[in-house]
Amino acid sequence: MKLSTDLFDYYLPEELIAQYPAASRDASRMLVMERKTGRCEVRTFKDIVEYLSPGDGLIFNDTRVMSARMYGIKNGEQGAAKVELLLISALNEERSRWNALIKPGRRVPSGTRVKLLDKQGSMNDSDDWYEVLEKCDDGSVVIEFSSSDNDRLQHLYGHMPLPPYIKREDEAGDIDRYQTVFAREQGAVAAPTAGLHFTDEVLEQIKRKGIKKAAVTLHVGPGTFRPVSVDNVDEHKMHTENFVLTQDTADLINGIHDAGKRVLAVGTTTVRVLESCVDRGRVIPQVGSTDIFLYPPYQPQAVDMLLTNFHLPKSTLLMLVSTFADRDKVLAAYEVAKREKMRFYSYGDCMLLV
Repeated sequence: MKLSTDLFDYYLPEELIAQYPAASRDASRMLVMERKTGRCEVRTFKDIVEYLSPGDGLIFNDTRVMSARMYGIKNGEQGAAKVELLLISALNEERSRWNALIKPGRRVPSGTRVKLLDKQGSMNDSDDWYEVLEKCDDGSVVIEFSSSDNDRLQHLYGHMPLPPYIKREDEAGDIDRYQTVFAREQGAVAAPTAGLHFTDEVLEQIKRKGIKKAAVTLHVGPGTFRPVSVDNVDEHKMHTENFVLTQDTADLINGIHDAGKRVLAVGTTTVRVLESCVDRGRVIPQVGSTDIFLYPPYQPQAVDMLLTNFHLPKSTLLMLVSTFADRDKVLAAYEVAKREKMRFYSYGDCMLLV
């Protein structure tokens, strides 16, 4: 049966798209929705502890966002075209060769060298540059830096890769706020945004209540912002992202379910890992990549509750959320959020499906 992409459309006033994070992480508002009934109430994020019981599990994504956006000048020539680079994934152990996106791609042919601009947008006396080696069929490129010290390059030239609907340049505060407090494993080009609301204080309350927690790793790629451009959901090709699910985390999740308790996934990225690794109700540890695409009528097998931000119309993320509750209930909840003037997308408020 055809599932139309238009079924996941909704109108969002532009002023509800958050351009900056809340004053403090746990001060975000949280729309709590009962999965079965669709009943909603608006709370503050720090109230999340009230919805968890001793023995439940909190599973989050510990990926760390890279300073993945860089700017440069073609051939280092004054007045030449400015080039924007977005790193995606390292292609060699030295981290000098990368798969990346580049703008404007048509004006930067293979063989072009690009001199890096510092964070103030200026050329300095350093000899740091990259060369475009080849263009790939999917629109990405392969580039190679002049230096293999990629940590240094990101520190000197990298910007936080804020999503395209945040209509401003990155600022100093984004270095901290576009990163979760449990970020550990560097490799993402977008934040797992549901995790942005947690503070050390909230995590301590969760621990004191006897709620277990563990991490998975999924390095969020730029495909997370890619719209569904086909009319039939079944025809959409999902992007691939690398993940790690350890034995310890798998054992914890299986033990939680064996005890009749619930697993709360922090974000859609965590859901993608766990549902990629579930087999007949058991979570199996794995290291690999996933292009799993979750949409109705699929029903999650490894996850009982979901914390997530509000997502773009017609997006794969909104479709994933609609596997936790009927699509009409989810979209009705979005209407509640709009009436309450809640803040949408990466730096916005959040939604808890219980």
